[in-house]
Amino acid sequence: MNSTGFRWRPRRPRRLVAEASALVIAAVVAFPLYWMALSAVRPAGEIESAEARPWTLAPTLDSFRRVLGQQEFGRYFLNSLVVACAVVIASALIAFLAATAVTRFRFRFRTTLLIMFLIAQMVPVEALTIPLFFLMRDAGQLNTLGALILPHIAFSLPFAIWMLRGFVKAVPESLEEAAQLDGASRSRFLWQILFPLVLPGLVATSVFSFISTWNDFLFAKSFIISDTSRSTLPMALLVYFKPEEPDWGGVMAASTVMTIPVLVFFVLVQRRLVSGLGGAVKE
Repeated sequence: MNSTGFRWRPRRPRRLVAEASALVIAAVVAFPLYWMALSAVRPAGEIESAEARPWTLAPTLDSFRRVLGQQEFGRYFLNSLVVACAVVIASALIAFLAATAVTRFRFRFRTTLLIMFLIAQMVPVEALTIPLFFLMRDAGQLNTLGALILPHIAFSLPFAIWMLRGFVKAVPESLEEAAQLDGASRSRFLWQILFPLVLPGLVATSVFSFISTWNDFLFAKSFIISDTSRSTLPMALLVYFKPEEPDWGGVMAASTVMTIPVLVFFVLVQRRLVSGLGGAVKE
């Protein structure tokens, strides 16, 4: 016992092992991000050097100047932001309504519908790229942002619906009955009572939708063919990746700039994300 009156207790070996393992895993996960940021500030001579060192003595911002000075980079950034925000908002609203429907209402083929959601999530995206290309071509959506928004909404919905289904199910039906007795309509209960209660789950699904949409390269390469003004940030990497003479500093700088919005978005919603994932695990 120290002078303040608190008794010091040594940490248990299991807790020390768990904390040490968490630090090692965090270091392994963070190392690629560190190497990307380090390569972005390295001079060209160090990047092309055969001796790989985890530091640099002559940092430079030339790679960032080339990236940010690119004429179309701002347009690419805005296109990515529009596509990601549209996918997050649309998929969250649709998934919320669909999860409420399959949880609160009893109808035929409800189980079959849920199984179809799972099957749709199991299909590889690469196997659907060619059929989606012809579908977008027939719909007149090629070289438009809609060709990127619609497929990402479709691929985000199965996971979002299954995850939100647990949150909606956790809200007792007696709460809805009490709201109806107080004169609240079903739509008012849906948006003013149920929606705030499942908001952590919506945030958790939105994070995954945002990351997958923001980092998408396959759809952007497949559906944006001739109109480069509709390209997104991942397409900007092709400007610096040349088979004969790749600009690795520009690639790493552009990748770093792409990562910043994801980190900012994650930091803003991290509390609700943790509670949302916790609720999903409980369910």
